Amino acid sequence: MAEHRDGPEAAAGDGRAIRVLLVDDHQVVRRGLRTFLEVQDDIEVVGEAADGDEGVARAEELRPDVVLMDVKMPGTDGIEALRKLRGLDNPARVLIVTSFTEQRTVVPALRAGAAGYVYKDVDPEALAGAIRSVHAGHVLLQPEVAGALLSQDEAGGGHGRGTTLTEREREVLGLIADGRSNREIARALVLSEKTVKTHVSNILMKLDLADRTQAALWAVRHGIGA
Repeated sequence: MAEHRDGPEAAAGDGRAIRVLLVDDHQVVRRGLRTFLEVQDDIEVVGEAADGDEGVARAEELRPDVVLMDVKMPGTDGIEALRKLRGLDNPARVLIVTSFTEQRTVVPALRAGAAGYVYKDVDPEALAGAIRSVHAGHVLLQPEVAGALLSQDEAGGGHGRGTTLTEREREVLGLIADGRSNREIARALVLSEKTVKTHVSNILMKLDLADRTQAALWAVRHGIGA
């Protein structure tokens, strides 16, 4: 039976394998991903799904740490599945695996809550590294996509509530923008992880942001951190 935990970092460093769910409508893709990932000592494939609705149901049933999600699938696609998982407050980190390179495909997925994305022709070792990275709380963004997201924010007026942040919250936000996980932020600022999580929650609330991806982008746009 899957164990429930507070977030993606709760199992970090305790020796447990990263539990991964594969969501892709092509069986051959799922088989290839499973074949490679099953030889990784620290990654365990706990299930598969062939479309978005099944992926959401399996994610609720299995409570994986990371979901590898295709974007284009019949019926409920990956972006809608992401929105459903967020609505269910599912803690799984979602890594988009796609063959589509257009920003109009990737940007909505990131806005829907994805922690990052890789392409289906990604080097196997790089894929394993991406899974470990998002599980640790990092956000994977390539510069051109980050630029597209920032441009959309500016066109829409952006968020203007940065002055409400405390100095400590601005420090935490800067480290989020640098790609640091909560554990790394705690070490850098000599805080407990629980305190960092509280700061992150306050930042998201004050800036009216949905997740760490949006927080990192907001920080970059306003010259905080990376």
